[in-house]
Amino acid sequence: MLNFEHYNPTRIIFGKDQLFRLPELLKEMSAKKVLIAYGGGSLERTGTLKLIQDQLIDFDVFTFGGIEANPEYTTLMKAVKLCKSENIDFIIAAGGGSVIDGVKFISGAIFYEGEPWDVLQKKEGCNFENALAFGTVLTLPATGSEANSGAVINYSELKQKRVMGGPKFFPKFSFCDPSQVATLPARQIANGIIDSFVHTLEQYITYPSGNLLQEREAEAILTTLLEIAPKIMKDPSNYQLAANLMWCSTHALNGNLRCGVPTDWATHMIAHELTAHFGIDHAQTLAIVGPRLYEHQFDAKKEKLVQYGSRVLGLKGSDTDVAKKAIVRTEEFFQSLGVRTKLSEYVTDLNGFAKKVSNTFLERGWKEMGETKMIGPKEVEEIVALTY
Repeated sequence: MLNFEHYNPTRIIFGKDQLFRLPELLKEMSAKKVLIAYGGGSLERTGTLKLIQDQLIDFDVFTFGGIEANPEYTTLMKAVKLCKSENIDFIIAAGGGSVIDGVKFISGAIFYEGEPWDVLQKKEGCNFENALAFGTVLTLPATGSEANSGAVINYSELKQKRVMGGPKFFPKFSFCDPSQVATLPARQIANGIIDSFVHTLEQYITYPSGNLLQEREAEAILTTLLEIAPKIMKDPSNYQLAANLMWCSTHALNGNLRCGVPTDWATHMIAHELTAHFGIDHAQTLAIVGPRLYEHQFDAKKEKLVQYGSRVLGLKGSDTDVAKKAIVRTEEFFQSLGVRTKLSEYVTDLNGFAKKVSNTFLERGWKEMGETKMIGPKEVEEIVALTY
């Protein structure tokens, strides 16, 4: 088991009909001027926005809508400007992981005097020193952003997608209501399942570390998602299924699984480039990249692929057969949710794209990715080429 430090201060309020507690929590934060940040019109159509607003009659409330599925830097900077001009002292992120990620960025950029994108580019001396307090009202189980301190921000004009985070960016509280799942279209539910599944795999299919508890917790999440996925795709109004999906998604990336184990995240870093260049849904890019990365890194990951195949998928045979079948079965699972797993199924012109991604990683100095630090620009080019 590896050394680790674990910290998660986010207060989770889980279950239906809990928003009546929102004023109580805001008063604990001494909030007065509150911004509700959200995405598209679904929050309005489902009545969730009004439900939130109805709880805030004792506060000075502002709204900011239009945060994209891949939160855009230019959009978020408009929210930063609003927060500064109105002296907002608390933000409620109402939506899925993209809205929550966007609010994490907004909360830090409010106090930053320079160009906030410099922070995400990790330029020397550029950091978010402070962050405005915020909470979340989760509507889409997927990213775990409601219970962690990380975020991913898109800048389409530059065709870049960058990560940010740190202890200052944990939500103060998160309302997690599984009944929200019933309001979601099938595509978003499928994306949420895949996102949660791959988050778990990134912390599990690496190499054995002797942390038996974390491995079993990862296997529990994977097994649960495999069990409930076809059922909830068929009946998203089933509260018990929705509750289990939402809790799996939170646990997949709230920091528990990474304790004492090696982690990968190369699938995510490569997949971000597919979204940045082509606008493909994040979960779809994970489904495209993940199986190909496992094939490329087969020898390094074989032992854990065998464990995954036998314990989670119930596969039998030689170690090599089980490991190979595990990759196939994982890809078939993604496909069973209606998600295509080849880049050519989304994009027709891929000439030179693998090399372009490789050069991007080289320019950023990303030379040692993955749990064994063996994935560099050359390997990235090979993996991307396999996704075609």
